[in-house]
Amino acid sequence: MVRTYFLLVWAWTRAAAAYPVSFVMMIVLGFVIAAIDVGVILIIFANTTTLAGFSREEVLFLYGTAGLAFTICDTFVSNLDRVSGHIKAGTLDTFLIRPAGAWVQLAADRFMATRVGRILQAALVLGYAVAALDPGWGRAWMIPVMVATGIVIFAALWTIAGALQFLLTDAPEVVNSLTYGSSQLTQYPLSVYGRDLVRGVTYVLPLAFVNWQPGLYVLGRDDPFGTPAFMRFLGPAAALVLALVAALVWRQGIRHYRSTGS
Repeated sequence: MVRTYFLLVWAWTRAAAAYPVSFVMMIVLGFVIAAIDVGVILIIFANTTTLAGFSREEVLFLYGTAGLAFTICDTFVSNLDRVSGHIKAGTLDTFLIRPAGAWVQLAADRFMATRVGRILQAALVLGYAVAALDPGWGRAWMIPVMVATGIVIFAALWTIAGALQFLLTDAPEVVNSLTYGSSQLTQYPLSVYGRDLVRGVTYVLPLAFVNWQPGLYVLGRDDPFGTPAFMRFLGPAAALVLALVAALVWRQGIRHYRSTGS
Protein backbone atom coordinates (compact mmCIF):
# COMPACT_ATOMS: atom_id res chain seq x y z
CA MET A 1 0.00 0.00 0.00
CA VAL A 2 2.80 2.43 0.89
CA ARG A 3 4.68 1.57 -2.31
CA THR A 4 1.54 2.14 -4.38
CA TYR A 5 0.97 5.50 -2.75
CA PHE A 6 4.46 6.78 -3.44
CA LEU A 7 4.40 5.50 -7.01
CA LEU A 8 1.25 7.55 -7.60
CA VAL A 9 2.79 10.56 -5.87
CA TRP A 10 5.92 10.27 -8.00
CA ALA A 11 3.85 10.12 -11.18
CA TRP A 12 2.00 13.35 -10.31
CA THR A 13 5.26 15.02 -9.23
CA ARG A 14 6.95 14.18 -12.53
CA ALA A 15 3.98 15.59 -14.41
CA ALA A 16 4.16 18.88 -12.49
CA ALA A 17 7.96 19.11 -12.79
CA ALA A 18 7.65 18.94 -16.57
CA TYR A 19 7.07 22.68 -16.33
CA PRO A 20 10.00 23.67 -14.06
CA VAL A 21 9.43 27.45 -13.96
CA SER A 22 5.79 27.05 -12.99
CA PHE A 23 6.76 24.33 -10.51
CA VAL A 24 9.26 26.54 -8.70
CA MET A 25 6.97 29.57 -8.75
CA MET A 26 4.16 27.58 -7.14
CA ILE A 27 6.50 26.39 -4.37
CA VAL A 28 7.57 29.99 -3.68
CA LEU A 29 3.97 31.18 -3.79
CA GLY A 30 2.93 28.52 -1.27
CA PHE A 31 5.76 29.62 1.03
CA VAL A 32 4.70 33.27 0.80
CA ILE A 33 1.01 32.58 1.35
CA ALA A 34 1.76 30.43 4.41
CA ALA A 35 3.96 33.22 5.78
CA ILE A 36 0.91 35.49 5.99
CA ASP A 37 -0.24 33.64 9.11
CA VAL A 38 3.13 34.34 10.73
CA GLY A 39 2.76 37.97 9.70
CA VAL A 40 -0.50 38.14 11.64
CA ILE A 41 1.24 36.81 14.75
CA LEU A 42 4.06 39.34 14.36
CA ILE A 43 1.54 42.17 13.96
CA ILE A 44 -0.16 41.09 17.18
CA PHE A 45 3.14 41.16 19.05
CA ALA A 46 4.02 44.52 17.57
CA ASN A 47 1.26 45.85 19.79
CA THR A 48 1.61 43.65 22.87
CA THR A 49 4.24 41.62 24.71
CA THR A 50 2.13 38.54 25.48
CA LEU A 51 -0.88 36.72 24.09
CA ALA A 52 -2.94 35.00 26.76
CA GLY A 53 0.23 34.89 28.86
CA PHE A 54 2.48 33.47 26.12
CA SER A 55 5.45 35.25 24.58
CA ARG A 56 6.01 35.70 20.85
CA GLU A 57 8.48 32.82 20.62
CA GLU A 58 6.14 30.53 22.56
CA VAL A 59 3.25 31.33 20.22
CA LEU A 60 5.51 30.76 17.21
CA PHE A 61 6.51 27.43 18.73
CA LEU A 62 2.86 26.37 19.02
CA TYR A 63 2.21 27.65 15.52
CA GLY A 64 5.23 25.85 14.10
CA THR A 65 4.48 22.44 15.60
CA ALA A 66 0.83 22.49 14.53
CA GLY A 67 1.70 24.08 11.19
CA LEU A 68 4.34 21.48 10.33
CA ALA A 69 1.98 18.59 11.08
CA PHE A 70 -0.89 20.20 9.20
CA THR A 71 1.07 21.16 6.08
CA ILE A 72 2.50 17.64 5.79
CA CYS A 73 -1.04 16.27 5.87
CA ASP A 74 -2.29 18.99 3.56
CA THR A 75 0.36 17.92 1.07
CA PHE A 76 0.01 14.16 1.32
CA VAL A 77 -3.63 13.36 2.23
CA SER A 78 -5.78 16.46 1.70
CA ASN A 79 -7.04 15.25 -1.67
CA LEU A 80 -9.41 13.04 0.30
CA ASP A 81 -11.67 16.09 0.33
CA ARG A 82 -12.35 15.47 -3.38
CA VAL A 83 -14.60 12.50 -2.59
CA SER A 84 -17.85 14.37 -3.24
CA GLY A 85 -16.57 15.54 -6.63
CA HIS A 86 -15.71 11.99 -7.62
CA ILE A 87 -19.11 10.75 -6.45
CA LYS A 88 -20.98 13.34 -8.52
CA ALA A 89 -18.77 12.76 -11.56
CA GLY A 90 -19.05 8.98 -11.29
CA THR A 91 -15.27 8.55 -11.19
CA LEU A 92 -15.16 7.07 -7.69
CA ASP A 93 -16.18 3.71 -9.15
CA THR A 94 -12.89 3.67 -11.04
CA PHE A 95 -10.93 3.87 -7.80
CA LEU A 96 -12.95 1.05 -6.25
CA ILE A 97 -12.30 -1.51 -9.01
CA ARG A 98 -8.54 -1.02 -9.14
CA PRO A 99 -6.24 -3.43 -7.25
CA ALA A 100 -5.31 -0.81 -4.66
CA GLY A 101 -7.09 0.72 -1.70
CA ALA A 102 -9.48 3.58 -2.48
CA TRP A 103 -8.03 5.62 0.41
CA VAL A 104 -4.51 5.39 -1.02
CA GLN A 105 -5.62 6.31 -4.52
CA LEU A 106 -7.76 9.25 -3.40
CA ALA A 107 -5.07 10.62 -1.08
CA ALA A 108 -2.51 10.56 -3.90
CA ASP A 109 -4.88 11.74 -6.63
CA ARG A 110 -3.71 15.02 -8.19
CA PHE A 111 -0.84 15.21 -5.70
CA MET A 112 0.66 18.70 -5.58
CA ALA A 113 4.36 18.58 -4.75
CA THR A 114 4.41 22.39 -4.90
CA ARG A 115 2.87 22.45 -1.43
CA VAL A 116 6.31 21.59 -0.09
CA GLY A 117 6.88 25.35 0.23
CA ARG A 118 4.32 25.45 3.01
CA ILE A 119 6.06 22.60 4.83
CA LEU A 120 9.37 24.45 4.58
CA GLN A 121 7.83 27.63 5.96
CA ALA A 122 6.37 25.84 9.01
CA ALA A 123 9.66 24.00 9.61
CA LEU A 124 11.63 27.27 9.55
CA VAL A 125 9.25 28.89 12.04
CA LEU A 126 9.50 25.89 14.35
CA GLY A 127 13.29 25.84 14.05
CA TYR A 128 13.52 29.52 14.95
CA ALA A 129 11.19 29.13 17.92
CA VAL A 130 13.04 26.10 19.31
CA ALA A 131 16.39 27.86 18.94
CA ALA A 132 15.05 30.99 20.67
CA LEU A 133 13.39 29.11 23.52
CA ASP A 134 16.15 26.47 23.96
CA PRO A 135 13.98 24.04 25.99
CA GLY A 136 16.85 21.60 26.53
CA TRP A 137 17.02 17.96 25.54
CA GLY A 138 15.18 16.96 28.70
CA ARG A 139 11.99 18.37 27.18
CA ALA A 140 12.82 18.76 23.48
CA TRP A 141 12.35 15.01 22.89
CA MET A 142 8.61 15.73 22.94
CA ILE A 143 8.77 17.93 19.82
CA PRO A 144 9.04 15.14 17.20
CA VAL A 145 6.37 13.24 19.14
CA MET A 146 4.14 16.32 18.87
CA VAL A 147 4.63 16.56 15.12
CA ALA A 148 4.02 12.84 14.58
CA THR A 149 0.92 12.97 16.78
CA GLY A 150 -0.36 16.00 14.90
CA ILE A 151 0.15 14.26 11.55
CA VAL A 152 -1.91 11.27 12.67
CA ILE A 153 -4.67 13.47 14.12
CA PHE A 154 -4.96 15.68 11.03
CA ALA A 155 -4.81 12.65 8.70
CA ALA A 156 -7.61 11.06 10.71
CA LEU A 157 -9.67 14.25 10.48
CA TRP A 158 -9.19 14.34 6.70
CA THR A 159 -10.26 10.71 6.52
CA ILE A 160 -13.40 11.43 8.53
CA ALA A 161 -14.10 14.52 6.42
CA GLY A 162 -13.72 12.44 3.26
CA ALA A 163 -16.00 9.71 4.60
CA LEU A 164 -18.69 12.24 5.54
CA GLN A 165 -18.85 13.29 1.91
CA PHE A 166 -20.48 9.97 1.08
CA LEU A 167 -23.41 11.45 2.98
CA LEU A 168 -22.92 15.19 2.45
CA THR A 169 -22.07 15.16 -1.24
CA ASP A 170 -23.20 18.76 -1.73
CA ALA A 171 -21.50 20.28 1.30
CA PRO A 172 -17.70 19.76 1.08
CA GLU A 173 -17.17 23.13 2.79
CA VAL A 174 -18.97 21.86 5.88
CA VAL A 175 -16.67 18.87 6.33
CA ASN A 176 -13.62 21.04 5.53
CA SER A 177 -14.25 22.76 8.85
CA LEU A 178 -12.85 19.60 10.44
CA THR A 179 -9.53 20.08 8.68
CA TYR A 180 -8.76 23.67 7.80
CA GLY A 181 -10.86 24.91 10.72
CA SER A 182 -8.89 22.70 13.10
CA SER A 183 -5.65 24.08 11.69
CA GLN A 184 -6.73 27.65 12.37
CA LEU A 185 -7.77 26.78 15.91
CA THR A 186 -4.42 25.19 16.81
CA GLN A 187 -2.31 28.11 15.56
CA TYR A 188 -2.72 29.99 18.84
CA PRO A 189 -2.57 29.10 22.54
CA LEU A 190 -5.85 27.48 23.53
CA SER A 191 -5.95 29.84 26.50
CA VAL A 192 -7.32 32.51 24.13
CA TYR A 193 -10.53 30.45 23.85
CA GLY A 194 -13.29 29.70 26.31
CA ARG A 195 -13.07 26.86 28.82
CA ASP A 196 -15.93 24.89 27.23
CA LEU A 197 -14.30 24.97 23.80
CA VAL A 198 -10.98 23.81 25.26
CA ARG A 199 -12.73 20.93 27.02
CA GLY A 200 -14.35 19.96 23.73
CA VAL A 201 -11.04 19.85 21.84
CA THR A 202 -9.45 17.91 24.69
CA TYR A 203 -12.02 15.25 25.56
CA VAL A 204 -14.11 15.01 22.36
CA LEU A 205 -12.06 16.07 19.32
CA PRO A 206 -8.46 15.73 20.54
CA LEU A 207 -6.98 18.83 18.89
CA ALA A 208 -5.43 19.86 22.21
CA PHE A 209 -2.95 16.99 21.77
CA VAL A 210 -1.62 18.40 18.50
CA ASN A 211 0.45 21.08 20.21
CA TRP A 212 -1.26 22.46 23.32
CA GLN A 213 -0.91 19.75 25.96
CA PRO A 214 2.54 18.46 24.89
CA GLY A 215 3.58 22.04 24.13
CA LEU A 216 2.93 23.02 27.75
CA TYR A 217 5.35 20.27 28.78
CA VAL A 218 8.06 21.46 26.40
CA LEU A 219 7.62 25.06 27.53
CA GLY A 220 7.49 24.12 31.20
CA ARG A 221 4.15 25.89 31.63
CA ASP A 222 1.18 25.10 33.85
CA ASP A 223 -2.15 24.51 32.16
CA PRO A 224 -4.29 27.63 32.80
CA PHE A 225 -7.39 25.41 32.75
CA GLY A 226 -6.07 23.08 35.42
CA THR A 227 -5.89 19.95 33.24
CA PRO A 228 -3.92 17.17 35.02
CA ALA A 229 -0.23 17.07 34.10
CA PHE A 230 -0.35 13.45 32.89
CA MET A 231 -2.60 14.58 30.01
CA ARG A 232 0.44 16.11 28.35
CA PHE A 233 1.73 12.63 27.52
CA LEU A 234 -1.49 11.16 26.10
CA GLY A 235 -1.13 12.57 22.58
CA PRO A 236 -0.09 9.30 20.89
CA ALA A 237 -2.95 7.42 22.58
CA ALA A 238 -5.47 10.10 21.56
CA ALA A 239 -4.14 10.02 17.99
CA LEU A 240 -4.43 6.23 17.86
CA VAL A 241 -8.03 6.28 19.07
CA LEU A 242 -8.99 8.95 16.53
CA ALA A 243 -7.22 7.03 13.75
CA LEU A 244 -9.21 3.89 14.62
CA VAL A 245 -12.44 5.89 14.58
CA ALA A 246 -11.48 7.42 11.23
CA ALA A 247 -10.75 3.96 9.77
CA LEU A 248 -14.15 2.73 10.93
CA VAL A 249 -15.98 5.76 9.54
CA TRP A 250 -14.15 5.45 6.21
CA ARG A 251 -14.96 1.77 5.97
CA GLN A 252 -18.63 2.45 6.64
CA GLY A 253 -18.67 5.18 4.00
CA ILE A 254 -17.20 2.86 1.38
CA ARG A 255 -19.49 0.02 2.41
CA HIS A 256 -22.64 2.11 2.05
CA TYR A 257 -21.63 3.70 -1.26
CA ARG A 258 -24.04 2.73 -4.02
CA SER A 259 -22.36 4.31 -7.04
CA THR A 260 -23.33 7.60 -8.69
CA GLY A 261 -26.54 9.10 -7.40
CA SER A 262 -26.42 7.33 -4.04
